Amino acid sequence: MPEPLIYLDHNATTPLDPRVLNAMLPYLRDAFANASSPHAAGRAVARAVDVAREQVASAIGADPREIVWTSGATEANNLAIRGAAASPAYRGRSRIVTVATEHPAVLEPCHALALQGYEVVTLGVDVDGMIDLEGLQEAVTPETLLVSVMFANNETGVLQPISEIGALCQDRSVLFHTDATQAFGREGIDVNRAHIDLLSVSAHKAYGPKGSGALFVRRKGPRARIEPMLLGGGHERGMRSGTLNVPGIVGLGVAAGLAAEGVETGRVRTRTLRDDLERRLEVRFPGLMLNGHRTNRLANTLNATLPGIPAQRVAECALGLAVSSSAACTSAKRLPSYVLRAMGLSEEAIRSSLRFSLGRFTTQAEIECVADRLADAIADAASEAPACDPDPF
Repeated sequence: MPEPLIYLDHNATTPLDPRVLNAMLPYLRDAFANASSPHAAGRAVARAVDVAREQVASAIGADPREIVWTSGATEANNLAIRGAAASPAYRGRSRIVTVATEHPAVLEPCHALALQGYEVVTLGVDVDGMIDLEGLQEAVTPETLLVSVMFANNETGVLQPISEIGALCQDRSVLFHTDATQAFGREGIDVNRAHIDLLSVSAHKAYGPKGSGALFVRRKGPRARIEPMLLGGGHERGMRSGTLNVPGIVGLGVAAGLAAEGVETGRVRTRTLRDDLERRLEVRFPGLMLNGHRTNRLANTLNATLPGIPAQRVAECALGLAVSSSAACTSAKRLPSYVLRAMGLSEEAIRSSLRFSLGRFTTQAEIECVADRLADAIADAASEAPACDPDPF
């Protein structure tokens, strides 16, 4: 009988928490009315949406009226960046500042704007994956419209100095957007203390359902202005038209509430397990090298180079162990990690790097088995057996 799966790929997606599923089920079966309908059934569903809005807002220190529902963080990032660029309120400002290690959902909208004539400044990072605040300060000019810096990197877990960046942007009267997809539910977030104007989240990284997300849009101090990308109904105060995905929204709300209740205890528990995993891997694989900042990173994330291993094949073919290679965690395209390349890693080191990302349901017993399963996977990948096909369709 095959060994039970040890799932250490939570930065890619998390399992649906049973409590979240239970909250969603009534809105998948009986309470199916449109939240915009005026009848009693519609109003009842709308109240559930309002509760979810309050739950998400509370998790990040926002006003419920500042939460705009989206299909996920990719849409939220696009709405924040492209929506701000399209706003007449910022006419005359044509510079956007971002970072080389951002998710494609930030980099590609910025590239699209560059093709339209915007000046996009892409800052580099140091060997630990951290940006240089002095370099950022120099990049923010009177022509700057928006700065977009990821809260926590999806590959390395590196945490950027968000509060310092927010203060800098506020002093310069520049919009500050952060993709908080990986930090939401794992790190404490306060949009007011951190001077954040726009913030993106996705439910499925926080034990909620896929296809549900949100964008925080500041209402005052000052108000962030964005133009909609989707037209056709004026939903979400005109910022995002479309019939609301009520089960997904309810799920995101419950997931946000559960995460907010246990951020600190979860962080301590997960960090303990991750540090134990790191020690065990260092013993089993003496050449292991950590990628990313040792302390300024998510408590659940370990990205490491194991020199000489075919990381992508190990990740694709390992039985009973789910981890990501640096060739597979950036997008649907199987390309070497631009994040690790921006940190100065060689192509050989990138091809030998794996990401382990722990979660709410990871156990100590599982951590004790990882090194052995990884060693077996490496041996299998180095054998003469035909390579497995990770995508047969």
